[in-house]
Amino acid sequence: MNEVAVFGGGCFWCTEAVFKMMRGVSRVVPGYAGGTVPHPTYEQVSSGATGHAECVKIEYDPQVVRHTDLLTVFFGSHDPTTLNRQGPDVGTQYRSVIFYATPPQKTDAEKFIADMSASSEEGAPIVTQVEPLVEFYEAENYHRDYFADHPENPYCLTIINPKLEKVQHKFAALLKDIYK
Repeated sequence: MNEVAVFGGGCFWCTEAVFKMMRGVSRVVPGYAGGTVPHPTYEQVSSGATGHAECVKIEYDPQVVRHTDLLTVFFGSHDPTTLNRQGPDVGTQYRSVIFYATPPQKTDAEKFIADMSASSEEGAPIVTQVEPLVEFYEAENYHRDYFADHPENPYCLTIINPKLEKVQHKFAALLKDIYK
């Protein structure tokens, strides 16, 4: 039986492309969580006024990939030390956040952050938020598979491509064979 994880690590085009490469992941949907406006639009979320984060809902088989493996790739594919910013994307909608769906996911996330913080006491503090998943709203259809559908887009070429190459290099053992 599949489980669900929801992560916000900057632009959901990037995050979606990263998690689609992982083995055990059957579906990745871009969307919005953590805000106050029901059924927000991209324009509303982009304004920063709704409190939502751009995030992805990941459906995965826990018999194939563990939640902690997802966390490893999540933290390894974005900067969890920058508040409300990932590269050129700035605002609370780009915050680093884990929306937990179950108490074990909350425990995993908090332990992962504590372990990372303890292992790099000299580094910048982890600012990733851990929040309960109250509601996930799917993004508009044109955001789905954005990277795959628009590989020539300058954002895809300069931001997403290098991120995917980094993930392929660092996490090859966790990826589907076609990405190794």
